[in-house]
Order: sequence, then C-alpha cells, then structure tokens
Amino acid sequence: MKEEESKLSQYLSEFWKYRDLLKLLVTKNIKLKYRRSFLGYLWSVLNPLMIMVVMTIVFSTMFNRNIENFPVYLFCGQLLFNFMSNSTHQAIFSITGNASLLKKTYVPKYIFTIAKITSGLVDLFFSLGALIIVMLVTHARFTWYALLFPFVLVQLYVFCIGLGLFLAQANVFFKDSQFIYNAVTTAWMYLTPIFYPLEMLPAWLISCIKHFNPMYFYIGQFRDLVYYGRMPGHLIILAGCGTAVAMLLIGMWSFMRSKDRFILYI
Repeated sequence: MKEEESKLSQYLSEFWKYRDLLKLLVTKNIKLKYRRSFLGYLWSVLNPLMIMVVMTIVFSTMFNRNIENFPVYLFCGQLLFNFMSNSTHQAIFSITGNASLLKKTYVPKYIFTIAKITSGLVDLFFSLGALIIVMLVTHARFTWYALLFPFVLVQLYVFCIGLGLFLAQANVFFKDSQFIYNAVTTAWMYLTPIFYPLEMLPAWLISCIKHFNPMYFYIGQFRDLVYYGRMPGHLIILAGCGTAVAMLLIGMWSFMRSKDRFILYI
C-alpha cells in the first residue's frame, strides 16, 4: 500500500513538473488545427452549427414530432459525443505521432495523450457558443441548472483521458486498433440517443443503453441541466462518476504497465 502511494505521489509530482509542457502542447494543437484558416477559431462555432443544421433537416422529419425544440436536443448530444470521438481519435496517435521526440529525450509519455484530450476540451468550450446561439434563436428556456454543466464535462473529460490512455498504448503494439476503434465509434454513435428519443427503442435495448453506454450517462446529465432545466437523478450521476473513475484507472494501469516497452515499437 505504501509503495502504491509512493508511486502515485511520484506521478503527481512529475505531472506538476511538466505542466508548462502540457500547456504548450495544448496551445500548439489548437493553433495547428486552425492554421492558415481565414475564419480561425470561429470555425469552432460555425462547424458544429452547420452540422447541426444538416442533421436537423435530415432527422427532424422523423423525430421532430416526438421531441420539443429538436435543434437544442440534437446539439446537446452532438457536442458531447463529438468531443469524445474527436479527442480520443486524436489520442490514439499521441504516442506513435511523437516517436522522434520520445527517442531523443525523456518526457512523460502520458503528457502527449492528455494534451490531445485537453485540446478537444478547449475546442468544446468554444463550441458551446454555438449551443447558446441555437438556444437563443429557438427561444429555448434558460435555467440556473445550466450553470452546473462543468460538472458533467469534468466527468466526461476524466473518462476520455482514461480511454485515450488505453487507446494510445494499444495502438503502439496493435496498429489495427485505430481501424477497430473507427468501427466502434460509428456503432457507438447510433447506439447513443443523440438524434432520436430513447423511448422509441425496444425495451431490452433501452435497458442495455442505460446500463452499459457511458455516453448516455453524460449526455443524459447534460440534457437534464441544459435542455430540460432540471437536476439529473442521483443514479445517472453516480453512473457517470463511477464510469469516469473506472475508465481512468483502466487507462492508467494499461499505460503505465506498457510504457517502458514503447521505445521498442515506435
């Protein structure tokens, strides 16, 4: 027990030591994304807005009768799922993509993975401006509960760090991981109630999603706060927090267990 506490203290001390490097990597990732772009950071607002408009036109005829203010309902799910999907897909290459640097000098390898997830989170905060615009245009109801949205984003951020760490180390040894994950996220998107009401599914599938789909925990909480204007139930909060911690532990364990062998494969 003391040995584990000592290792944890060492990791935290190391992470704090390299905090400036993390900030530098996050800034670099964001700047590279919008480099040579005429509109620059404005695309963080315009891109999700355009996707929302297209998806609203496509799916509103199917689900709009059952969902009040469909654009806001859709946007609440779309923003969170896109953050998870985009940031973790970037995290897959966080080790292999920095192979040359890792071979030359010592840098905590997990810093690159955390930087990718954090960059996605910063981008998500920019995109929240698009959600506010949609809510204003559609005359959505604003409540004080919406101010609690950071609590949900922290859960999702921790979950994505754990998943990103797991994927990053897996891709070092198994290059097929990236292709498998592409298929997984596609199926994951359709099994998450982003653009349809959960109630339209069969009872057995509803039960599976409510118990085994992590994104349902986070999108459900976010919609309760922002879309419905109410406090999420304690069960979905516990499920979201528990899943985030569990995924972080799995990601950290798998990453730390294999990090010393990265140099042999990158």
